Amino acid sequence: MWSRKRKPEDEEVTHVLTGAASAAAAEVETALTVPPDPTAAAFFDCDNTMMVGASIYHFAKGLVGRKLITTRDLLGFAWHQLWFRLSGTEQHGAMLEAREAALGFVAGREVGEIVAYGEEIYDELMAGRIYSGTRALAQLHLDEGQRVWLVTATPVELATIISRRLGLTGALGTVSEVRDGRYTGRLVGEPLHGPAKAEAVRALAEREGLDLARCTAYSDSANDIPMLSVVGHAVAVNPDGELRDVARERGWEVRDFRTGRKAILIGVPTAAGLGAVAGGVMAGLAYRRRRALQGRA
Repeated sequence: MWSRKRKPEDEEVTHVLTGAASAAAAEVETALTVPPDPTAAAFFDCDNTMMVGASIYHFAKGLVGRKLITTRDLLGFAWHQLWFRLSGTEQHGAMLEAREAALGFVAGREVGEIVAYGEEIYDELMAGRIYSGTRALAQLHLDEGQRVWLVTATPVELATIISRRLGLTGALGTVSEVRDGRYTGRLVGEPLHGPAKAEAVRALAEREGLDLARCTAYSDSANDIPMLSVVGHAVAVNPDGELRDVARERGWEVRDFRTGRKAILIGVPTAAGLGAVAGGVMAGLAYRRRRALQGRA
């Protein structure tokens, strides 16, 4: 049933709706005071740009430590998704299945429960993985009186925790539907990825009165070329091979805070886009939960 491809115009509408939903969710998190430079801002990707590795993977690893999932489940589903990503054979249906599995894990859970886990796991597994160089770049914008947002496919609740801990203005992330304080298991739009990130930045810029020509965006992945292209100043941070080539062609600035060995190790999941490991991780979480529920039946 997943073989039918969506029309380009349908995908464009979805990207716009996804971006608008993310910008709306970020509105609550943005600073209430008017900054000294109100029309300029900076937008940072999170995974492998601001943080070493995938934030959702670190979150899932923390859940393993709390015995909510097993390492075997985690690695099994992560490898499955990694194979699809690197072999280039992943179809839209497989992506939808991974998304539905991830949403199945949080369906029915209280938002506060997931946020509490996120706060704990950030301190345990993420705080020490922030790139000091990228963090310094963000601070430069803040010192100049500009607002700074994370823009990531990571769930907005986790993205907001990371943003707040770094002292940033707020976060644009994937938005899950919530009713009565619990996740319904559905997304508002799609994951904030690729063109949807660019739409989120546009929507936020319109809402906040930003001049995109005066804004800066930072990312490691070619998947974020749409976001990098909507601002006046694009910077490739720890770039994958494709983004490095595009940056060279377009005269974009390049910053690399990895060592040579780290660049090799990090480059594979970075080039995989939305996150080969992250997609598999969340599928593993849902699989574990379904098994537990079946065992109680």
